[in-house]
Amino acid sequence: MYRRYEPDFKRRMVAQYDALPVKGDERGSMLRREGLRRNQIWEWRKNHGVTRPADPGRLPKKREPKRTPEQIELARRDAKILKLEAELKRTRLALEITGKAHELLELLAESSDIEKPSARSSWQP
Repeated sequence: MYRRYEPDFKRRMVAQYDALPVKGDERGSMLRREGLRRNQIWEWRKNHGVTRPADPGRLPKKREPKRTPEQIELARRDAKILKLEAELKRTRLALEITGKAHELLELLAESSDIEKPSARSSWQP
């Protein structure tokens, strides 16, 4: 059977929980003593509009504003452009390497044409 809690009890428990230090065993002891779970405190805080006190050691989270469909599409296209530019750079580098390898092979072929095969060589063009 589910336990039901009065709104005043919920507010009081949230206030007690928030008043205890974050580090240490006090919060856990309080929850065990009252037979509660941490997610209940979170839900009660959210559902009853009880705000959490500002923790001086922690900065508030910055939430980014919701993006419009146009902004989402632009971000998607920007990512695709970056990916394609990286692929183009790799392709150009591969072509440059292939061109240099071709030049090297031509130089080797020219140098082998200049040298005459020895009499012992069985290879003939």
